[in-house]
Amino acid sequence: MSDAPEFSLILTLADAAQGRSVAVEAGAEARTRIAQRLELIAVDRFAVTAEIRTVAGGIGAKGTVDASVVQPCAATGLPVPARLSEPFDLRFLRDIDAPVDAEEEIEISSEDCDLLPLDGDRVDLGEAAVQTLSLALDPFPRHPDAHRVLAEKGVLSEEAAGPFAALAKLSGTPNL
Repeated sequence: MSDAPEFSLILTLADAAQGRSVAVEAGAEARTRIAQRLELIAVDRFAVTAEIRTVAGGIGAKGTVDASVVQPCAATGLPVPARLSEPFDLRFLRDIDAPVDAEEEIEISSEDCDLLPLDGDRVDLGEAAVQTLSLALDPFPRHPDAHRVLAEKGVLSEEAAGPFAALAKLSGTPNL
């Protein structure tokens, strides 16, 4: 496996200085690699639209990641399709990774959460878009038939397997 990003979209300070608009859709090979990286069944669509601008100390990118994905159900592995439209407002800045004294207390505001390091005069907006998608995914997708499938396999629901379920079986009384 190579270290090359699944979906690369390199932008430079010169691009930002000109105020560039970007609209790119990933091809089949890139979508397959994104699906593998994010442990998805499939990525049927992955598109990025953004306005690129110069900001103090770097590059700003504001836009949207639009995707159609198929995630595995957290309980059964069955396919769970999802459509995502995730806005982003990123700033790629110089000296963002400056060393900090271990004793120093750091406060991070919500604005600091969308700061990324500027690599020389370049950024990979494609990589940032893949990371944006990964954060937007449902961490525990559930297929609509998951309850039925699990019941057929003998997996008890939380209610049926609650702390008094075993006692109720022994005494012959229903769960309380």
